[in-house]
Amino acid sequence: MKRNFRRLLAGALWAAALAGLSPASPAAEPDAAAASSTTVPSTAAPEASMNERVLMVPVDLQRSVRLVVTLLQPDGPGPFPLAVVNHGAAGKTPRAQVPRYVHTFAAYYFLSRGYAVALPMLRGYAGSEGEMRPFGCNQERVGLDNARDIQAVLDFLATQPGIDASRTVMAGQSIGGWNTLAYGTLGDPRVKGLVNFAGGMNISNCPSSAAALARGAERFGASTRVPSIWFYGENDSYFGPPVWQAMLSRYTAMGAKAQMEAFGPFMKDAHHLLVYPEGLPIWAPKTDAFLRQLGLPAAIAHPQYLPQDFPPPSGHAALDDVEAVPYLSDKGHEHYRRFLERPMPRAYIVSPTYAAAFYGGFDPVGRGLKECRARSRHCQVYAVDDHVSWVRPTPAPPALRPAVPEEAPAIPFVNESGRQGWLKYLELRRPKAFVIAPDGAWNAAALGPDPLAHALEQCNKAHQGCRLYAVDQGVVWAAEP
Repeated sequence: MKRNFRRLLAGALWAAALAGLSPASPAAEPDAAAASSTTVPSTAAPEASMNERVLMVPVDLQRSVRLVVTLLQPDGPGPFPLAVVNHGAAGKTPRAQVPRYVHTFAAYYFLSRGYAVALPMLRGYAGSEGEMRPFGCNQERVGLDNARDIQAVLDFLATQPGIDASRTVMAGQSIGGWNTLAYGTLGDPRVKGLVNFAGGMNISNCPSSAAALARGAERFGASTRVPSIWFYGENDSYFGPPVWQAMLSRYTAMGAKAQMEAFGPFMKDAHHLLVYPEGLPIWAPKTDAFLRQLGLPAAIAHPQYLPQDFPPPSGHAALDDVEAVPYLSDKGHEHYRRFLERPMPRAYIVSPTYAAAFYGGFDPVGRGLKECRARSRHCQVYAVDDHVSWVRPTPAPPALRPAVPEEAPAIPFVNESGRQGWLKYLELRRPKAFVIAPDGAWNAAALGPDPLAHALEQCNKAHQGCRLYAVDQGVVWAAEP
């Protein structure tokens, strides 16, 4: 979803007259257009084709059960190694109404590394036939039942052109992670590694699902010899640290190989690691290293399936410092306040003539920059999620004190014209800069792509020793020794 706020800026720089020249009228500062709200559907997937096919795969000939399987492939003939990504089942949505599992960063990750990706739906989910059999508190049997269905899916995919099932990675999230661990007990030589994202399952009528998970993990570990990597977070609302610590301890005590990656808190719920682009920097490098250890592809071969990285904090300003956002009028400030109320992931994009907020989806940063560049120049990310990322093209010295009208008599070198120019400077929008020179020259610039550089450049054309006196709302001038 995007909310777009356009400004009718001419991209002009406001320039006051330099001392010694006849006064010039500053360019009128254009006013912002009224904020117009445009809502478009959130883009949940890469723009690049994933060559998607939806298959009905037979898994139980006795009962004529077929599972819905989504198959994604990069462009090219292959053969591609295969990643099977198993879905979770959290929530109260009836199984038949659960949407087909396809929009997950796990799938995009494997596509980017050159894998075909299969996403099977469990029995009863999203058009898959049959029903999962209940086994009370015996979560081990539930996982094994599902694993046998997944093996039948793998048998079918091994016959498809362009698929190299002899190099398969099994991955899954939540109950899909549990089914992935169960698959390891089957001893399938085609599967070279297991990737478990917050694996586990809760059964409502089981008095102690945590204890049952630990018992099941122990039994899985006794029969599993394929290596695995586990990702669990501190603030997982389903399986907290005591649960997965017990599972890991009993799994590895039986001889199974498991590399635990405990990544601490994530967003509001670590159980949703695969939902957000912010999760990729946490788990993708670790998974790359794991795949390399298995002799499987781990390098990025198809970057079009990955979102643009979120830029790091710049320290420019506090996230909620609305006045610090460059180029915005009062209406623009209100637009930015609404951005701060939106859930993550989110990105705020600015340029001298454009400002827009992008929420959710596959790539809010990349999508925002692309749309900005189609309409404007000098586009930058101002803020993402909970931090400001904007960086000035020309670095500014630190502010020593606020820039206020009372500062005018203290400005060195300048005459009354310069002091009046200072008062006008204070009314300008950010970004802006005020420059002085020892011979009394002064200059100011605002709103352009780099007003600091512009103000200094204009001053230095006819004067020597030009220096910044103020940047935005802060005085940066330090007297000469």
